[in-house]
Amino acid sequence: MVASPSPPTSDLKLENSSGGLSLGEKVRGDFPILNQEAYPGKPLVYLDSAATSQKPASVIATLDQYYTEYNSNVHRGAHSLSIRSTEAYEAARDKVRTFINAEDRKEIVFTRGATEAINLVAYSWGDANINAGDEIVLTVMEHHSNMVPWQLLAARRGATLKFARLNADMSLDMDHYLSLLGPRTKLVACVHASNALGCINPVRAMADAAHAVGARILVDACQSVPTMRVDVQQLGVDWLVASGHKMCGPTGIGFLYGRLELLRSMAPWQGGGEMIDEVFFDHSTFAEPPSRFEAGTPAIAQAIGLGAAVDYLSAIGMDAIEAYEHELAVYLWDRVAALPAELTLYGPPPNAAGDNRNPLLAFNARAAHAHDLSFFIDQEGVAVRAGHHCTQALHRSLGAAGSIRASCYLYNTRADVDAFVVALEASLAFLGGEGGAGGGDFGLLL
Repeated sequence: MVASPSPPTSDLKLENSSGGLSLGEKVRGDFPILNQEAYPGKPLVYLDSAATSQKPASVIATLDQYYTEYNSNVHRGAHSLSIRSTEAYEAARDKVRTFINAEDRKEIVFTRGATEAINLVAYSWGDANINAGDEIVLTVMEHHSNMVPWQLLAARRGATLKFARLNADMSLDMDHYLSLLGPRTKLVACVHASNALGCINPVRAMADAAHAVGARILVDACQSVPTMRVDVQQLGVDWLVASGHKMCGPTGIGFLYGRLELLRSMAPWQGGGEMIDEVFFDHSTFAEPPSRFEAGTPAIAQAIGLGAAVDYLSAIGMDAIEAYEHELAVYLWDRVAALPAELTLYGPPPNAAGDNRNPLLAFNARAAHAHDLSFFIDQEGVAVRAGHHCTQALHRSLGAAGSIRASCYLYNTRADVDAFVVALEASLAFLGGEGGAGGGDFGLLL
C-alpha cells in the first residue's frame, strides 16, 4: 500500500468557548494559504468555504507525493507504479465508504463532483424510470445542480416538477412537502444543508415519506458531509452526492453513493475504457458498479487527495467538527443580527444548540448593494461571496436578486467573525445611502 503523508496526530478535540484553544485556532496552522495578507497590513480572513474549502498541508503533500513518486494510470498495468497508484485510488474509495458508512465499497462511484453525480443519476436511472405524468419533488432551496438536471429530465420524459416551499422562518415546510407526495411521485431530490439559507433539512423523515409512496430519494450533501457526521444508512437515502473541494479535498473530484441494487439496475451513461466487461464489434457488456460508471482514465490524483482529506477530517473527528461548526453558526448569526443596520437575514435563526443550521449566513443590507459590500469588505482582507449562490429561483422567491454570504469552516475562529463584522460595519458606514435589498443584476456573479 502507498504511504500517504500523515494527517494531524495531535489531539484536536479541544475546548472552544468553555476555555482553552478553539478547534479553529488549533488547526489553522494546517492550512498554508491562511498564513498570508490579502492586502498589505490586512491578514486574510477566509469566509467563503461554502463555495470551496481551503486545503490542509497533508492533502497538498499527498498530491505532490503522487505526482513525484508513483504517477501512473490505474487498473491498467502490472508494473510497480501502476500497482501503487491503483492501491491508493481504491484505498480512497474505502475511506469514503467508511466516512459515510456505506454498506459496500461498490456503492461509491467517483465523479468530477456532485454536479456530475446528479446528472449521472438523471440520465442513467431517470431516463429509464421517469415517464410522462410522473412527478419529481424538489425544494425551493435547491442549488442549480440539483434543479437543472431534473428540469432537463422532466422535459425529456414529460414529467412534472413540484417544489416544497418554506415556512415563515425560511426552514422547510414539511407539511407542504408531505402534501406533494403521492402515487405519481417517482423521485425526491433535496439538499441536506442549504448553501444559501444554512438550514439543515430532516432528510430521514423526508426519505421515509418518499419511500412510503414508492419514490426514490437523492440527497445533495455538499454542505453537510464536510461539517457534520453523515451516515447514509441512518439517513435511509437511495443516492447521496458530495464534492471533494468543499471538504478539504482537491477540485475535480466528488462521489455518488448509491444503494448497490440500484446501481446494478442502472445502465452506463458514458462509454469507454474500464467500464466494460467485454467488447465485440456489434455490442459490449459492462462491468459491475462502480467501474460501470467510471469510464476512461479517472481523476486519479484528485481521488487520492480526497482520501487524504477524509483522513484529515477523520483524525479530528466529525463529532468535534460538528459541535464547533454549530458554535460558529450561533456566533455568526448573533453578531450580524445585533448590528444596528437594517439587514435582512436569510434562513431560520439558530436554536440554542445551533444544530439546526450550518455556519453560514446570507443577508442583504438596505443601505448598500451586496456586490458593493462584498468589494469593500474584501478591502479589509475578508473574503465573502456576493451573488445568488447558484440559487436564483430561491432568491427570486425571496424578492432578492442576490445576497452577501459569509461561511465558516473548521479553520475559522470567533476572531474571524469579529473581523468580518468590523469590516461590514465600516463598509456600511462608507457606502451609506439607500438601496433596494439585493437589487441589481447579479448575472455576472455566478
